[in-house]
Amino acid sequence: MTFAGFPVAALDFYDDLEVDNTKTFWEEHRHVYDEAVKAPMVALTAALEDEFGPAKIFRPYRDVRFAKDKTPYKTHQGAFVAVAPSTGYYVQVGAPGVRTGVGFYQAPPARLASFREAVDHETFGVGLQRILGRLERQGWTVGGDAVKTAPRGWSADHPRIDLLRHRSLTLGRDHGFEPYVHTAELLDHVRADWRAGKPFIDWILTHVRG
Repeated sequence: MTFAGFPVAALDFYDDLEVDNTKTFWEEHRHVYDEAVKAPMVALTAALEDEFGPAKIFRPYRDVRFAKDKTPYKTHQGAFVAVAPSTGYYVQVGAPGVRTGVGFYQAPPARLASFREAVDHETFGVGLQRILGRLERQGWTVGGDAVKTAPRGWSADHPRIDLLRHRSLTLGRDHGFEPYVHTAELLDHVRADWRAGKPFIDWILTHVRG
């Protein structure tokens, strides 16, 4: 299948799912998910595979075993290209439209310690600040899980304390409802975003162990 964009039906599907997140709705509209959401996502990631690697397309079902929210279905469809543990390139479609991302979404203690050591390094840490600053100026948003205060062992007046507080670090970019979301042109935008985010990914691969 050649990627031709996500049809309007994909966004409408998630609009409706947010209102009626039930098995009954899902079973009645499963064909919309398969045709308007899953198939285009498979085509999109296949078109990017030669450059970035194979993607995992996430299951649409939520794990509700330990969640207070028992709604059974995710209200977006994501795909992730892993290049290291919990690290890589991301794209999703949902009711708010299309969003891309890069970075790492979790880190065990040893890997987190390695990340913070690299942030603390005068050369490596400043290099990361420059990469993030450049991408923010291009419209990306820094995200990820972060502690509210200085992590244990680090001074609150460290020049890069904002980065040291992170337990995960991601960059995201929204494409929302732009007309090209529904056309083959979206492929070029996702490819351009992932290429723009590659220096950040390369920094992680170079300086973060584990």
